Amino acid sequence: MEILQPPGWARPRGYANGVAASGRMVFVSGMIGWDGDGVFHTDDFAGQVRQALLNIVAVLAEADARPEHIVRMTWYVVDKNEYVGAYKETGRAYREIIGAHYPAMTAVQVAALVEDRARVEIEVTAVVPPTGIEPVSHA
Repeated sequence: MEILQPPGWARPRGYANGVAASGRMVFVSGMIGWDGDGVFHTDDFAGQVRQALLNIVAVLAEADARPEHIVRMTWYVVDKNEYVGAYKETGRAYREIIGAHYPAMTAVQVAALVEDRARVEIEVTAVVPPTGIEPVSHA
């Protein structure tokens, strides 16, 4: 995996401008902040992010993929201000669960999510490198 950083561009914080990768592609549906039984344990934004990230890691594991194989994330949030206001707590959960790996990301505010209690939905694409090849960051 190669992080794409055009010369002279300011380095983004918490994401990459682009990623180039080759290997087996894994697509994870949008994950929300409920557990594997479909139960919400919090309405707190950062708490739902934490659970959604745990859900993503669990699905990735089914494909022998790890968080560092994530090349793209799309975050759908119902309230931009809530998202921005939770940066610190969300960042802490992200680093704890995903690590210091920052793929290409997009975040958009949407009118609503299908599950009424959901505050965030996160969709992921990962690329598992051929056996024996580990991701390399050029950031």
